[in-house]
Amino acid sequence: MPADLSKHAERLSKVSLASLAANRANNVPLSASGWKLNLSRQYLDKEAETALLAFGKEADLENAGTSLFDGEIVNPSENRPALHWALRAQSPLEGEAETVRQSVQPALDFARKVANGSVTASNGQPFKAVLHIGIGGSDFGPRLIADAFGDKATSNIDLRFCANVDPFDLDRALEGLDPQSTLVIGVSKSFGTEETLYNLNRARAWLEAAVGDKSEQHLALVTANPDRAKSWLGGREAHLFDMPLSVGGRFSLWSAASLACMIYLGADIFEGILRGAAEMDAHVKSTPLSENMAMRLALLDYWNASVRGEKMRVLLAYANRLRMLPTYLQQLEMESNGKSVGPDGIAVKTATAPALWGGEGSVGQHSYHQWLHQGSQAVPCEFILAPDMKRDPEGVTALTAHALAQAEVLANGRSLEEVKAEEPDLTDVVANQKVHAGGRASSFLSHAKFGPEAFGALVALYEHRTYFAGHLWGLNPFDQWGVERGKTMATRLKPAVSGETKADDFATAAIISMIRNG
Repeated sequence: MPADLSKHAERLSKVSLASLAANRANNVPLSASGWKLNLSRQYLDKEAETALLAFGKEADLENAGTSLFDGEIVNPSENRPALHWALRAQSPLEGEAETVRQSVQPALDFARKVANGSVTASNGQPFKAVLHIGIGGSDFGPRLIADAFGDKATSNIDLRFCANVDPFDLDRALEGLDPQSTLVIGVSKSFGTEETLYNLNRARAWLEAAVGDKSEQHLALVTANPDRAKSWLGGREAHLFDMPLSVGGRFSLWSAASLACMIYLGADIFEGILRGAAEMDAHVKSTPLSENMAMRLALLDYWNASVRGEKMRVLLAYANRLRMLPTYLQQLEMESNGKSVGPDGIAVKTATAPALWGGEGSVGQHSYHQWLHQGSQAVPCEFILAPDMKRDPEGVTALTAHALAQAEVLANGRSLEEVKAEEPDLTDVVANQKVHAGGRASSFLSHAKFGPEAFGALVALYEHRTYFAGHLWGLNPFDQWGVERGKTMATRLKPAVSGETKADDFATAAIISMIRNG
């Protein structure tokens, strides 16, 4: 960590956040794809920000962006480029990137054929339901999209999701569905994911019980391993779609992995999401560091986590359409950068990605905001304000006011003097309990005309932010060895759980005994 950044952090820790914000309040907000970003309530001043930008230059952030968009190897663990951005490109590319770009089109075409009736169930009737089966990156993105824009669906499709290996998840997803009018979509990049294959096997048996050997007409599989998928099909034909190897699962919502959303919402809406993401790509690709929203947010992540030592960041989405965004971003950021060893096998020397959590505003105000305001830990917050401006103006005004109020109180707090001046009849015992320390940093991101394009731009922004933050920390954001280890251990423990063997670990063996003995 550069010594000058540490000195700036130490200096600014003695300055009130309210005064820092007052001095920075008139700074021009960063702007990209209709999104505006205000960073005035961060522990930064002109000198610290200049030093942070210099660090970004020294870390070669701009060239890191060039490497990504030039298709260079940025995923050394798999010796691959990361070409998720090519999925949403609006004009022809070259080489592998163009192959990736074209991989989306068959899924969009299929969605249109389902809509116009040229692709039907085995009985020749339209599909009435779609069941999406996938987990992790093959689940969070499609769920987020479907939840955000379900009101804009152009079909009468009943869309269900199943991810968990817990049998109840599939049981609940299938409840009330007719197999003769249901399309089951299985998404697994490797086509070896245990949870997905377990649920696909059960779903296929459910289909076969109703339609027999015509079940393949009710199956669509999205994978980067078509040979394994064909083997699972046992020689039968089903609808197969490509998930490119150079697209990581948690970066794949732009791909055929979101086939269920293309069918449910309509291909046109999904194409709007792609256009918005491409617009953000253009901003990131061509905008200098000082004005580049993704690079600036990555530098802020480094500043707060590595320099200031913040261990958490809270995302507060003041938009009902984005209520699932914190869950989606947990995987994107924490699976990408939740690491402490670089691709060279050497431990990094600074703290890396903080824990990310949060929820929907203003709902969270009646839950964990109490902790944010008066808890013993001051945690940076990130506000995203994107109401549907065409809705009832009274509600939009209230939502906006609540977001602004929360950010202001978190930063400025409420002193004992203010409490007594506003409520002079309070006893000291009660007045002390109403004091807010303040000093809680926050960022404020807003969009005045939120829709599919703005959504696409927002998710692309966070993808790029995650990539650049990983670069600053010296990490590979495109692998996940911790996830792989958990899968391996679960496989080893199954015989112990079923009673065939005994677990080697004493604590695990004791817990298994506790479970089996009720």
